[in-house]
Amino acid sequence: MSDSTATAVRKQSRALTSDVRAVRRRRVGTAVTYGFLCALAIVYIFPFLIAIATSFKTEPNATAYPLGLVPDPVTSSAYHELFKDQDFFLWVKNSAIVTLSVTFLRVFLDSLAGYALARLRFRGRAAAFTTIVAVMAVPGVVLLIPKFLIIRQIGIYDTYYGMTIPLLVDAAGVFIMKNFFESIPVSVEESARIDGASLFRIYWSIVLPMARPALITIFILSFQGSWNELGHFIISTQSTSLNTLTKGVAQLASGQLGVGNRFPLKLAASVLMTIPVAVLFFIFQRQIMNTSAGAVKE
Repeated sequence: MSDSTATAVRKQSRALTSDVRAVRRRRVGTAVTYGFLCALAIVYIFPFLIAIATSFKTEPNATAYPLGLVPDPVTSSAYHELFKDQDFFLWVKNSAIVTLSVTFLRVFLDSLAGYALARLRFRGRAAAFTTIVAVMAVPGVVLLIPKFLIIRQIGIYDTYYGMTIPLLVDAAGVFIMKNFFESIPVSVEESARIDGASLFRIYWSIVLPMARPALITIFILSFQGSWNELGHFIISTQSTSLNTLTKGVAQLASGQLGVGNRFPLKLAASVLMTIPVAVLFFIFQRQIMNTSAGAVKE
């Protein structure tokens, strides 16, 4: 074998060894990454598994083994008590009325305001948008007392109106819709304007269907936020007939409706309360993660 051939063979061997090492490093890196992600997933999922398992335990078993994942014995008595002895269906009805009203109206009003800020030119437009961004920085708890005073003053305290009207528009939704509408080229609307379409017609028939990913994002966030809302309902209602799921579960958690720890009953209510939001998220998760889809590029 000549020297040049031997040199080529050695170079090829070194290159092959380097490739094998690189593949091993990538595999080790991938294994470490997935191991870390699995550990993180377990940390987040474990409390939900505890909640589901405990909801099927007896109270003595839940007290003795609070972190056990296997109920002994398995019983659905907590769910029976929740449906029979508590006003669970009333809580569901009130939550459904408020959540659906707030969600659909908020999607419409947020998109309307976002389109106005993105397309209309009017005096004070920049100041209005700056105010909206500033509102996003204000913690919601700071506004509870002013909300309570306003609701009492205008006479909608302890009514569905008081529960829904203050939640109909949120600054984050307007901000998201404005940014999405600005990503749509103006040329899309100019042809419709030439054909004589009105401003609202352009918004409703042309621009809004293109904003479907952003609308779905606002829909999910609005549904989740209003379904899980508690502070606003505390300051806007006092009648038990207007209790929502969050207020009812909070009363269970505070022990006002009985004695003992009542872990199975509390967690049974929380599990049922989680289902609608979880189902909605899993149905629309692809759309909520792809918020830039639908915009036409020039």
